[in-house]
Amino acid sequence: MNIQEKNQKLQTYITDLGSLAVAFSSGVDSTFLLKTAHQILGDRLIAVTAKSCSFPERELNEAIRFCESEGIRHFIVDSEELDIEGFSCNPKNRCYLCKRELFEKIAKVAEQNGIKHIAEGSNLDDNGDYRPGLIAVAELGIHSPLRHAELKKEEIRELSKQLGLGTWNKQSFACLSSRFVYGETISREKLSMVDQAEQLLLDLGFHQVRVRIHDTIARIEVLPSQIGELITEPQKSVIAAEFHRIGFSYVTIDLDGYRTGSMNLTLKGNDSL
Repeated sequence: MNIQEKNQKLQTYITDLGSLAVAFSSGVDSTFLLKTAHQILGDRLIAVTAKSCSFPERELNEAIRFCESEGIRHFIVDSEELDIEGFSCNPKNRCYLCKRELFEKIAKVAEQNGIKHIAEGSNLDDNGDYRPGLIAVAELGIHSPLRHAELKKEEIRELSKQLGLGTWNKQSFACLSSRFVYGETISREKLSMVDQAEQLLLDLGFHQVRVRIHDTIARIEVLPSQIGELITEPQKSVIAAEFHRIGFSYVTIDLDGYRTGSMNLTLKGNDSL
């Protein structure tokens, strides 16, 4: 299928659902899904955004602004992952624990508003990585319209551009808990350190960033084309000083550059996966 055929498949799928609650993070995928669903379903569509310490305030505010500008009914639920038993220990199924709790809360909002179905924004590219959250999606009967339509990330960006969405070239984002090595305790303090560090890099003009945390060591990932900018003065000294102020003892650069799921490399060869 070409991109337009996939888009038509998406629209047909959403039409057949009749009413929908979209888990909305303000990212590239969920914004495109929400916009498309709203065009089709109108008032039979709601957006639900989870508020937690692993979700940066800038992303929450962006979600609020988008729904206000589009006239979409928007609900914000408290979904504090650190309150989930076992989550802070950062087990391999961390994402499963989080998604299960989140979608159960979204289901309650949907039921209260007469909405029959729930959807999330994973795309076809997400099938190729370790994604325990998708197990919760399957168990709870959550719809994945973008995956159903076989849309890939770059295709979603192109369709977003055609719709005039400002997110078409937005950096990819995942919850801040994904910056931790599996087994390392996740705390509010360290989530805040990661959030502040990534915001600094974004403010300095780095387009796609991750600050992976290893105890008090920061491992910076940026696009390979921007690695040189990290070590150019005076920017290098500014970054180092600010990271130390935030609470990192050591500041390092990952020479492989940005890539999704880099923490999953530690799971390679594990027969339990």
